[in-house]
Amino acid sequence: QGITPDKAAKVIMATALNEEKATQEDKNSGDLYDEVMYILTENLDKLVIRKEGKVSNYNEERKLGNIQSGDDGRIFFMQDDYIYDEPVERYDVVAEKTEPKAVESKKNGKKEKKMSTEQQKEEKRQVIFIDEMPWMDTPRSGFITALEHFWNGWAAGKENIMLIVCGSSTSWITDNLINNHGGLYGRTTREIKLQPFSLYECEQFYESKNISLSRQSQAEVYMILGGIPYYIDCMEKELSLAQNIDKILFRKNGKLANEFDRLFTSLFTNASDYKKIVTLLSQRREGFSRKEISDQTGIPYGGGLSNMLRVLEVSDFILPYTYWGESSRNVKYKLIDPFCLFHCYFKSKKTTTNESFWQDNLTSPSLNAWRGLAFEDLCFSHTRQIKKALGIAGVQTEISPWHSHATEGNNAQIDMLIARADRTINVCEMKFVDSEFVVDKDYETKLRNKLTVFQAESKTKSSLHLTLITTYGLIRNSHSDRIQNVVVLDNLFTK
Repeated sequence: QGITPDKAAKVIMATALNEEKATQEDKNSGDLYDEVMYILTENLDKLVIRKEGKVSNYNEERKLGNIQSGDDGRIFFMQDDYIYDEPVERYDVVAEKTEPKAVESKKNGKKEKKMSTEQQKEEKRQVIFIDEMPWMDTPRSGFITALEHFWNGWAAGKENIMLIVCGSSTSWITDNLINNHGGLYGRTTREIKLQPFSLYECEQFYESKNISLSRQSQAEVYMILGGIPYYIDCMEKELSLAQNIDKILFRKNGKLANEFDRLFTSLFTNASDYKKIVTLLSQRREGFSRKEISDQTGIPYGGGLSNMLRVLEVSDFILPYTYWGESSRNVKYKLIDPFCLFHCYFKSKKTTTNESFWQDNLTSPSLNAWRGLAFEDLCFSHTRQIKKALGIAGVQTEISPWHSHATEGNNAQIDMLIARADRTINVCEMKFVDSEFVVDKDYETKLRNKLTVFQAESKTKSSLHLTLITTYGLIRNSHSDRIQNVVVLDNLFTK
């Protein structure tokens, strides 16, 4: 139309952006990036000037690199995945016409590329490590767009560059890097999700710090702090378990006294809504359905709530599950993070100014009741070790709780069912006690009732193996014959 491509680009972009001006504030950098790429692609014939140049810094594995064109700098391309209207072959030359000069340049380009590749291989690996990257992506910072330009325009074409990023906000890493749909789409080569320590790894950690704790005490610490290294590193070897808990959590200036609020503020932009969900889920061990969460928190039932639940799930705060034998439509969400469960149980519901609360209440009914519930969560986070102890490590299983649908009378429930592919179901009972567990007549009756009701309601044809998971084992007597398998705390400390 009689104007240069540079002016055409300005006219096209200005027109497009003016049309979208009213909605720009509601869009993030990724959405804007996609729009710009779409506009450029649709108007490519008005924007592109073909220039002679050679491909440089080509990465054969990723099929991407740069085009060097005189003094104009490098233009990034990704073969078959970018805005150029024709694929650029390896070592090829981009030229307006195939002239002798261009052909000669192509041959020279191949030789220079070969030399460049050989030189690059001799260069040492250069690692760029960015810790807590999510914190750098503040509102209106344009950080993701800048990262896209840095990687696509320079680093990706260099075979000796390795970019390692990490962050405690799992959802940010997942949404912005792993599942990125803009300029960073498909760029990640490896993912490592750091899981909390297991009991086995915690024990190794304590040994490295010269902290002497019995396995029962280590399990109790895990039920309070979880397997988070930063949390358990607060333990001091000179203090007992109870003294440590009081100093870390119940003293006014304890290292983790305000961690609950700080945790959500650092991980989530709208921290108050996430805290509402977590606090609600802490009130009922079996959790709540999505509709119940919406009704009781006031968060609209829709995409927003779904996204928050997904974020909490990938961040290992909550677990979606269904009771054994129920439809996937009956999904419930339960809180599984030990630290949040402990905080909501003791510090939110039962606020206290007693800085020696744990030492003063070691044998109280409240703490004993909490230990029993927390031990169930500990067992669910160590199902691999439980299967190993039962000798079924290689057997396919489905693990879930179960409850009776009876409206009255025998409304039994089972803490954990391990439904095995070999047509056997381990019906598990968990007991956290200070000595070997003793089954009395009343408890035997309770166990018999559970098995009877489960078999009647489920109509299962599988064999039922009553399994006890406890601290120190079982004292056999006339009431314990129904228990076929016993898993002890030591079994949970295996690798």
